[in-house]
Order: sequence, then C-alpha cells, then structure tokens
Amino acid sequence: MRKTKAYFKDLVYQINGAAIEVHKALGPGLLESVYHRCMVYELQKRDIAFQSELRIPIYYKDMEFDADLRCDLLVEKNVVVELKSHDKILAVHEAQLLTYMKLLQVPVGLMINFNCSHIFSEGQKTYVNDWYRILEDE
Repeated sequence: MRKTKAYFKDLVYQINGAAIEVHKALGPGLLESVYHRCMVYELQKRDIAFQSELRIPIYYKDMEFDADLRCDLLVEKNVVVELKSHDKILAVHEAQLLTYMKLLQVPVGLMINFNCSHIFSEGQKTYVNDWYRILEDE
C-alpha cells in the first residue's frame, strides 16, 4: 500500500477508534499498563498490525547500543503511539514521542492520554514531522 497523507489519516482514525472503545469501557483513572493491554486487545481485534513495547536502539557515530527506550506501540510500522494516564501531557512527553518518531524514522505519532473525560476532544493529539510533510495527499 502506498503511504499517503490519506493513508495516515485513516490509520490514526482507526487507532483513535480503538482508544475511544477502551476509554468508553474503562473511563479515566487507571494505570497506563491497563490501558496498554486493552489497546493491544482492540488493535488485535481490528486486525491492525502493531508491535508492543518495541525496543528502540540508539545509534551514535559508529556505535549502536540499547538505552532501554521502549515505544508503547508501533502501528503498521508507521505510527508511534505513546499511551499515558496523567493529569496533563508535559513537554517531556511530547519530546519523547517526537524523538521516538525520529529514531524509528516514522512520519506520524499519536499521544493518547486516558486520564481525561473525553478521549477524542481532549485525550489525543497527532504529531507529524518532515517525513509526513513530503508525502502526497492521495
């Protein structure tokens, strides 16, 4: 499948749908690990390919090492999904997501914070980078 902005828009829509389903059933106030397990279930049920707790290696000059960085979900090898259950998303959380996108060389990231009243309006934010900006619309 050709990766276009429309492809990513649809994929983010599907991921958000899974998050809404989890949030509708559980509501806010639980640990991130609970939401993570439920998101894994929802993505599997929807037949969406993903990797969970993906280790991200660091490459520095001629060296590669494991810094114990883990991406919550890498969906379709194209969207980094970071799950949170905090009162507020902090700048450090955004920096983490943007760095994972850069290290994994993916164009889209999605931050989902389950500790809110409504996932769609206040609990999710989509991030894009330069790889996204050069994609075709359709």
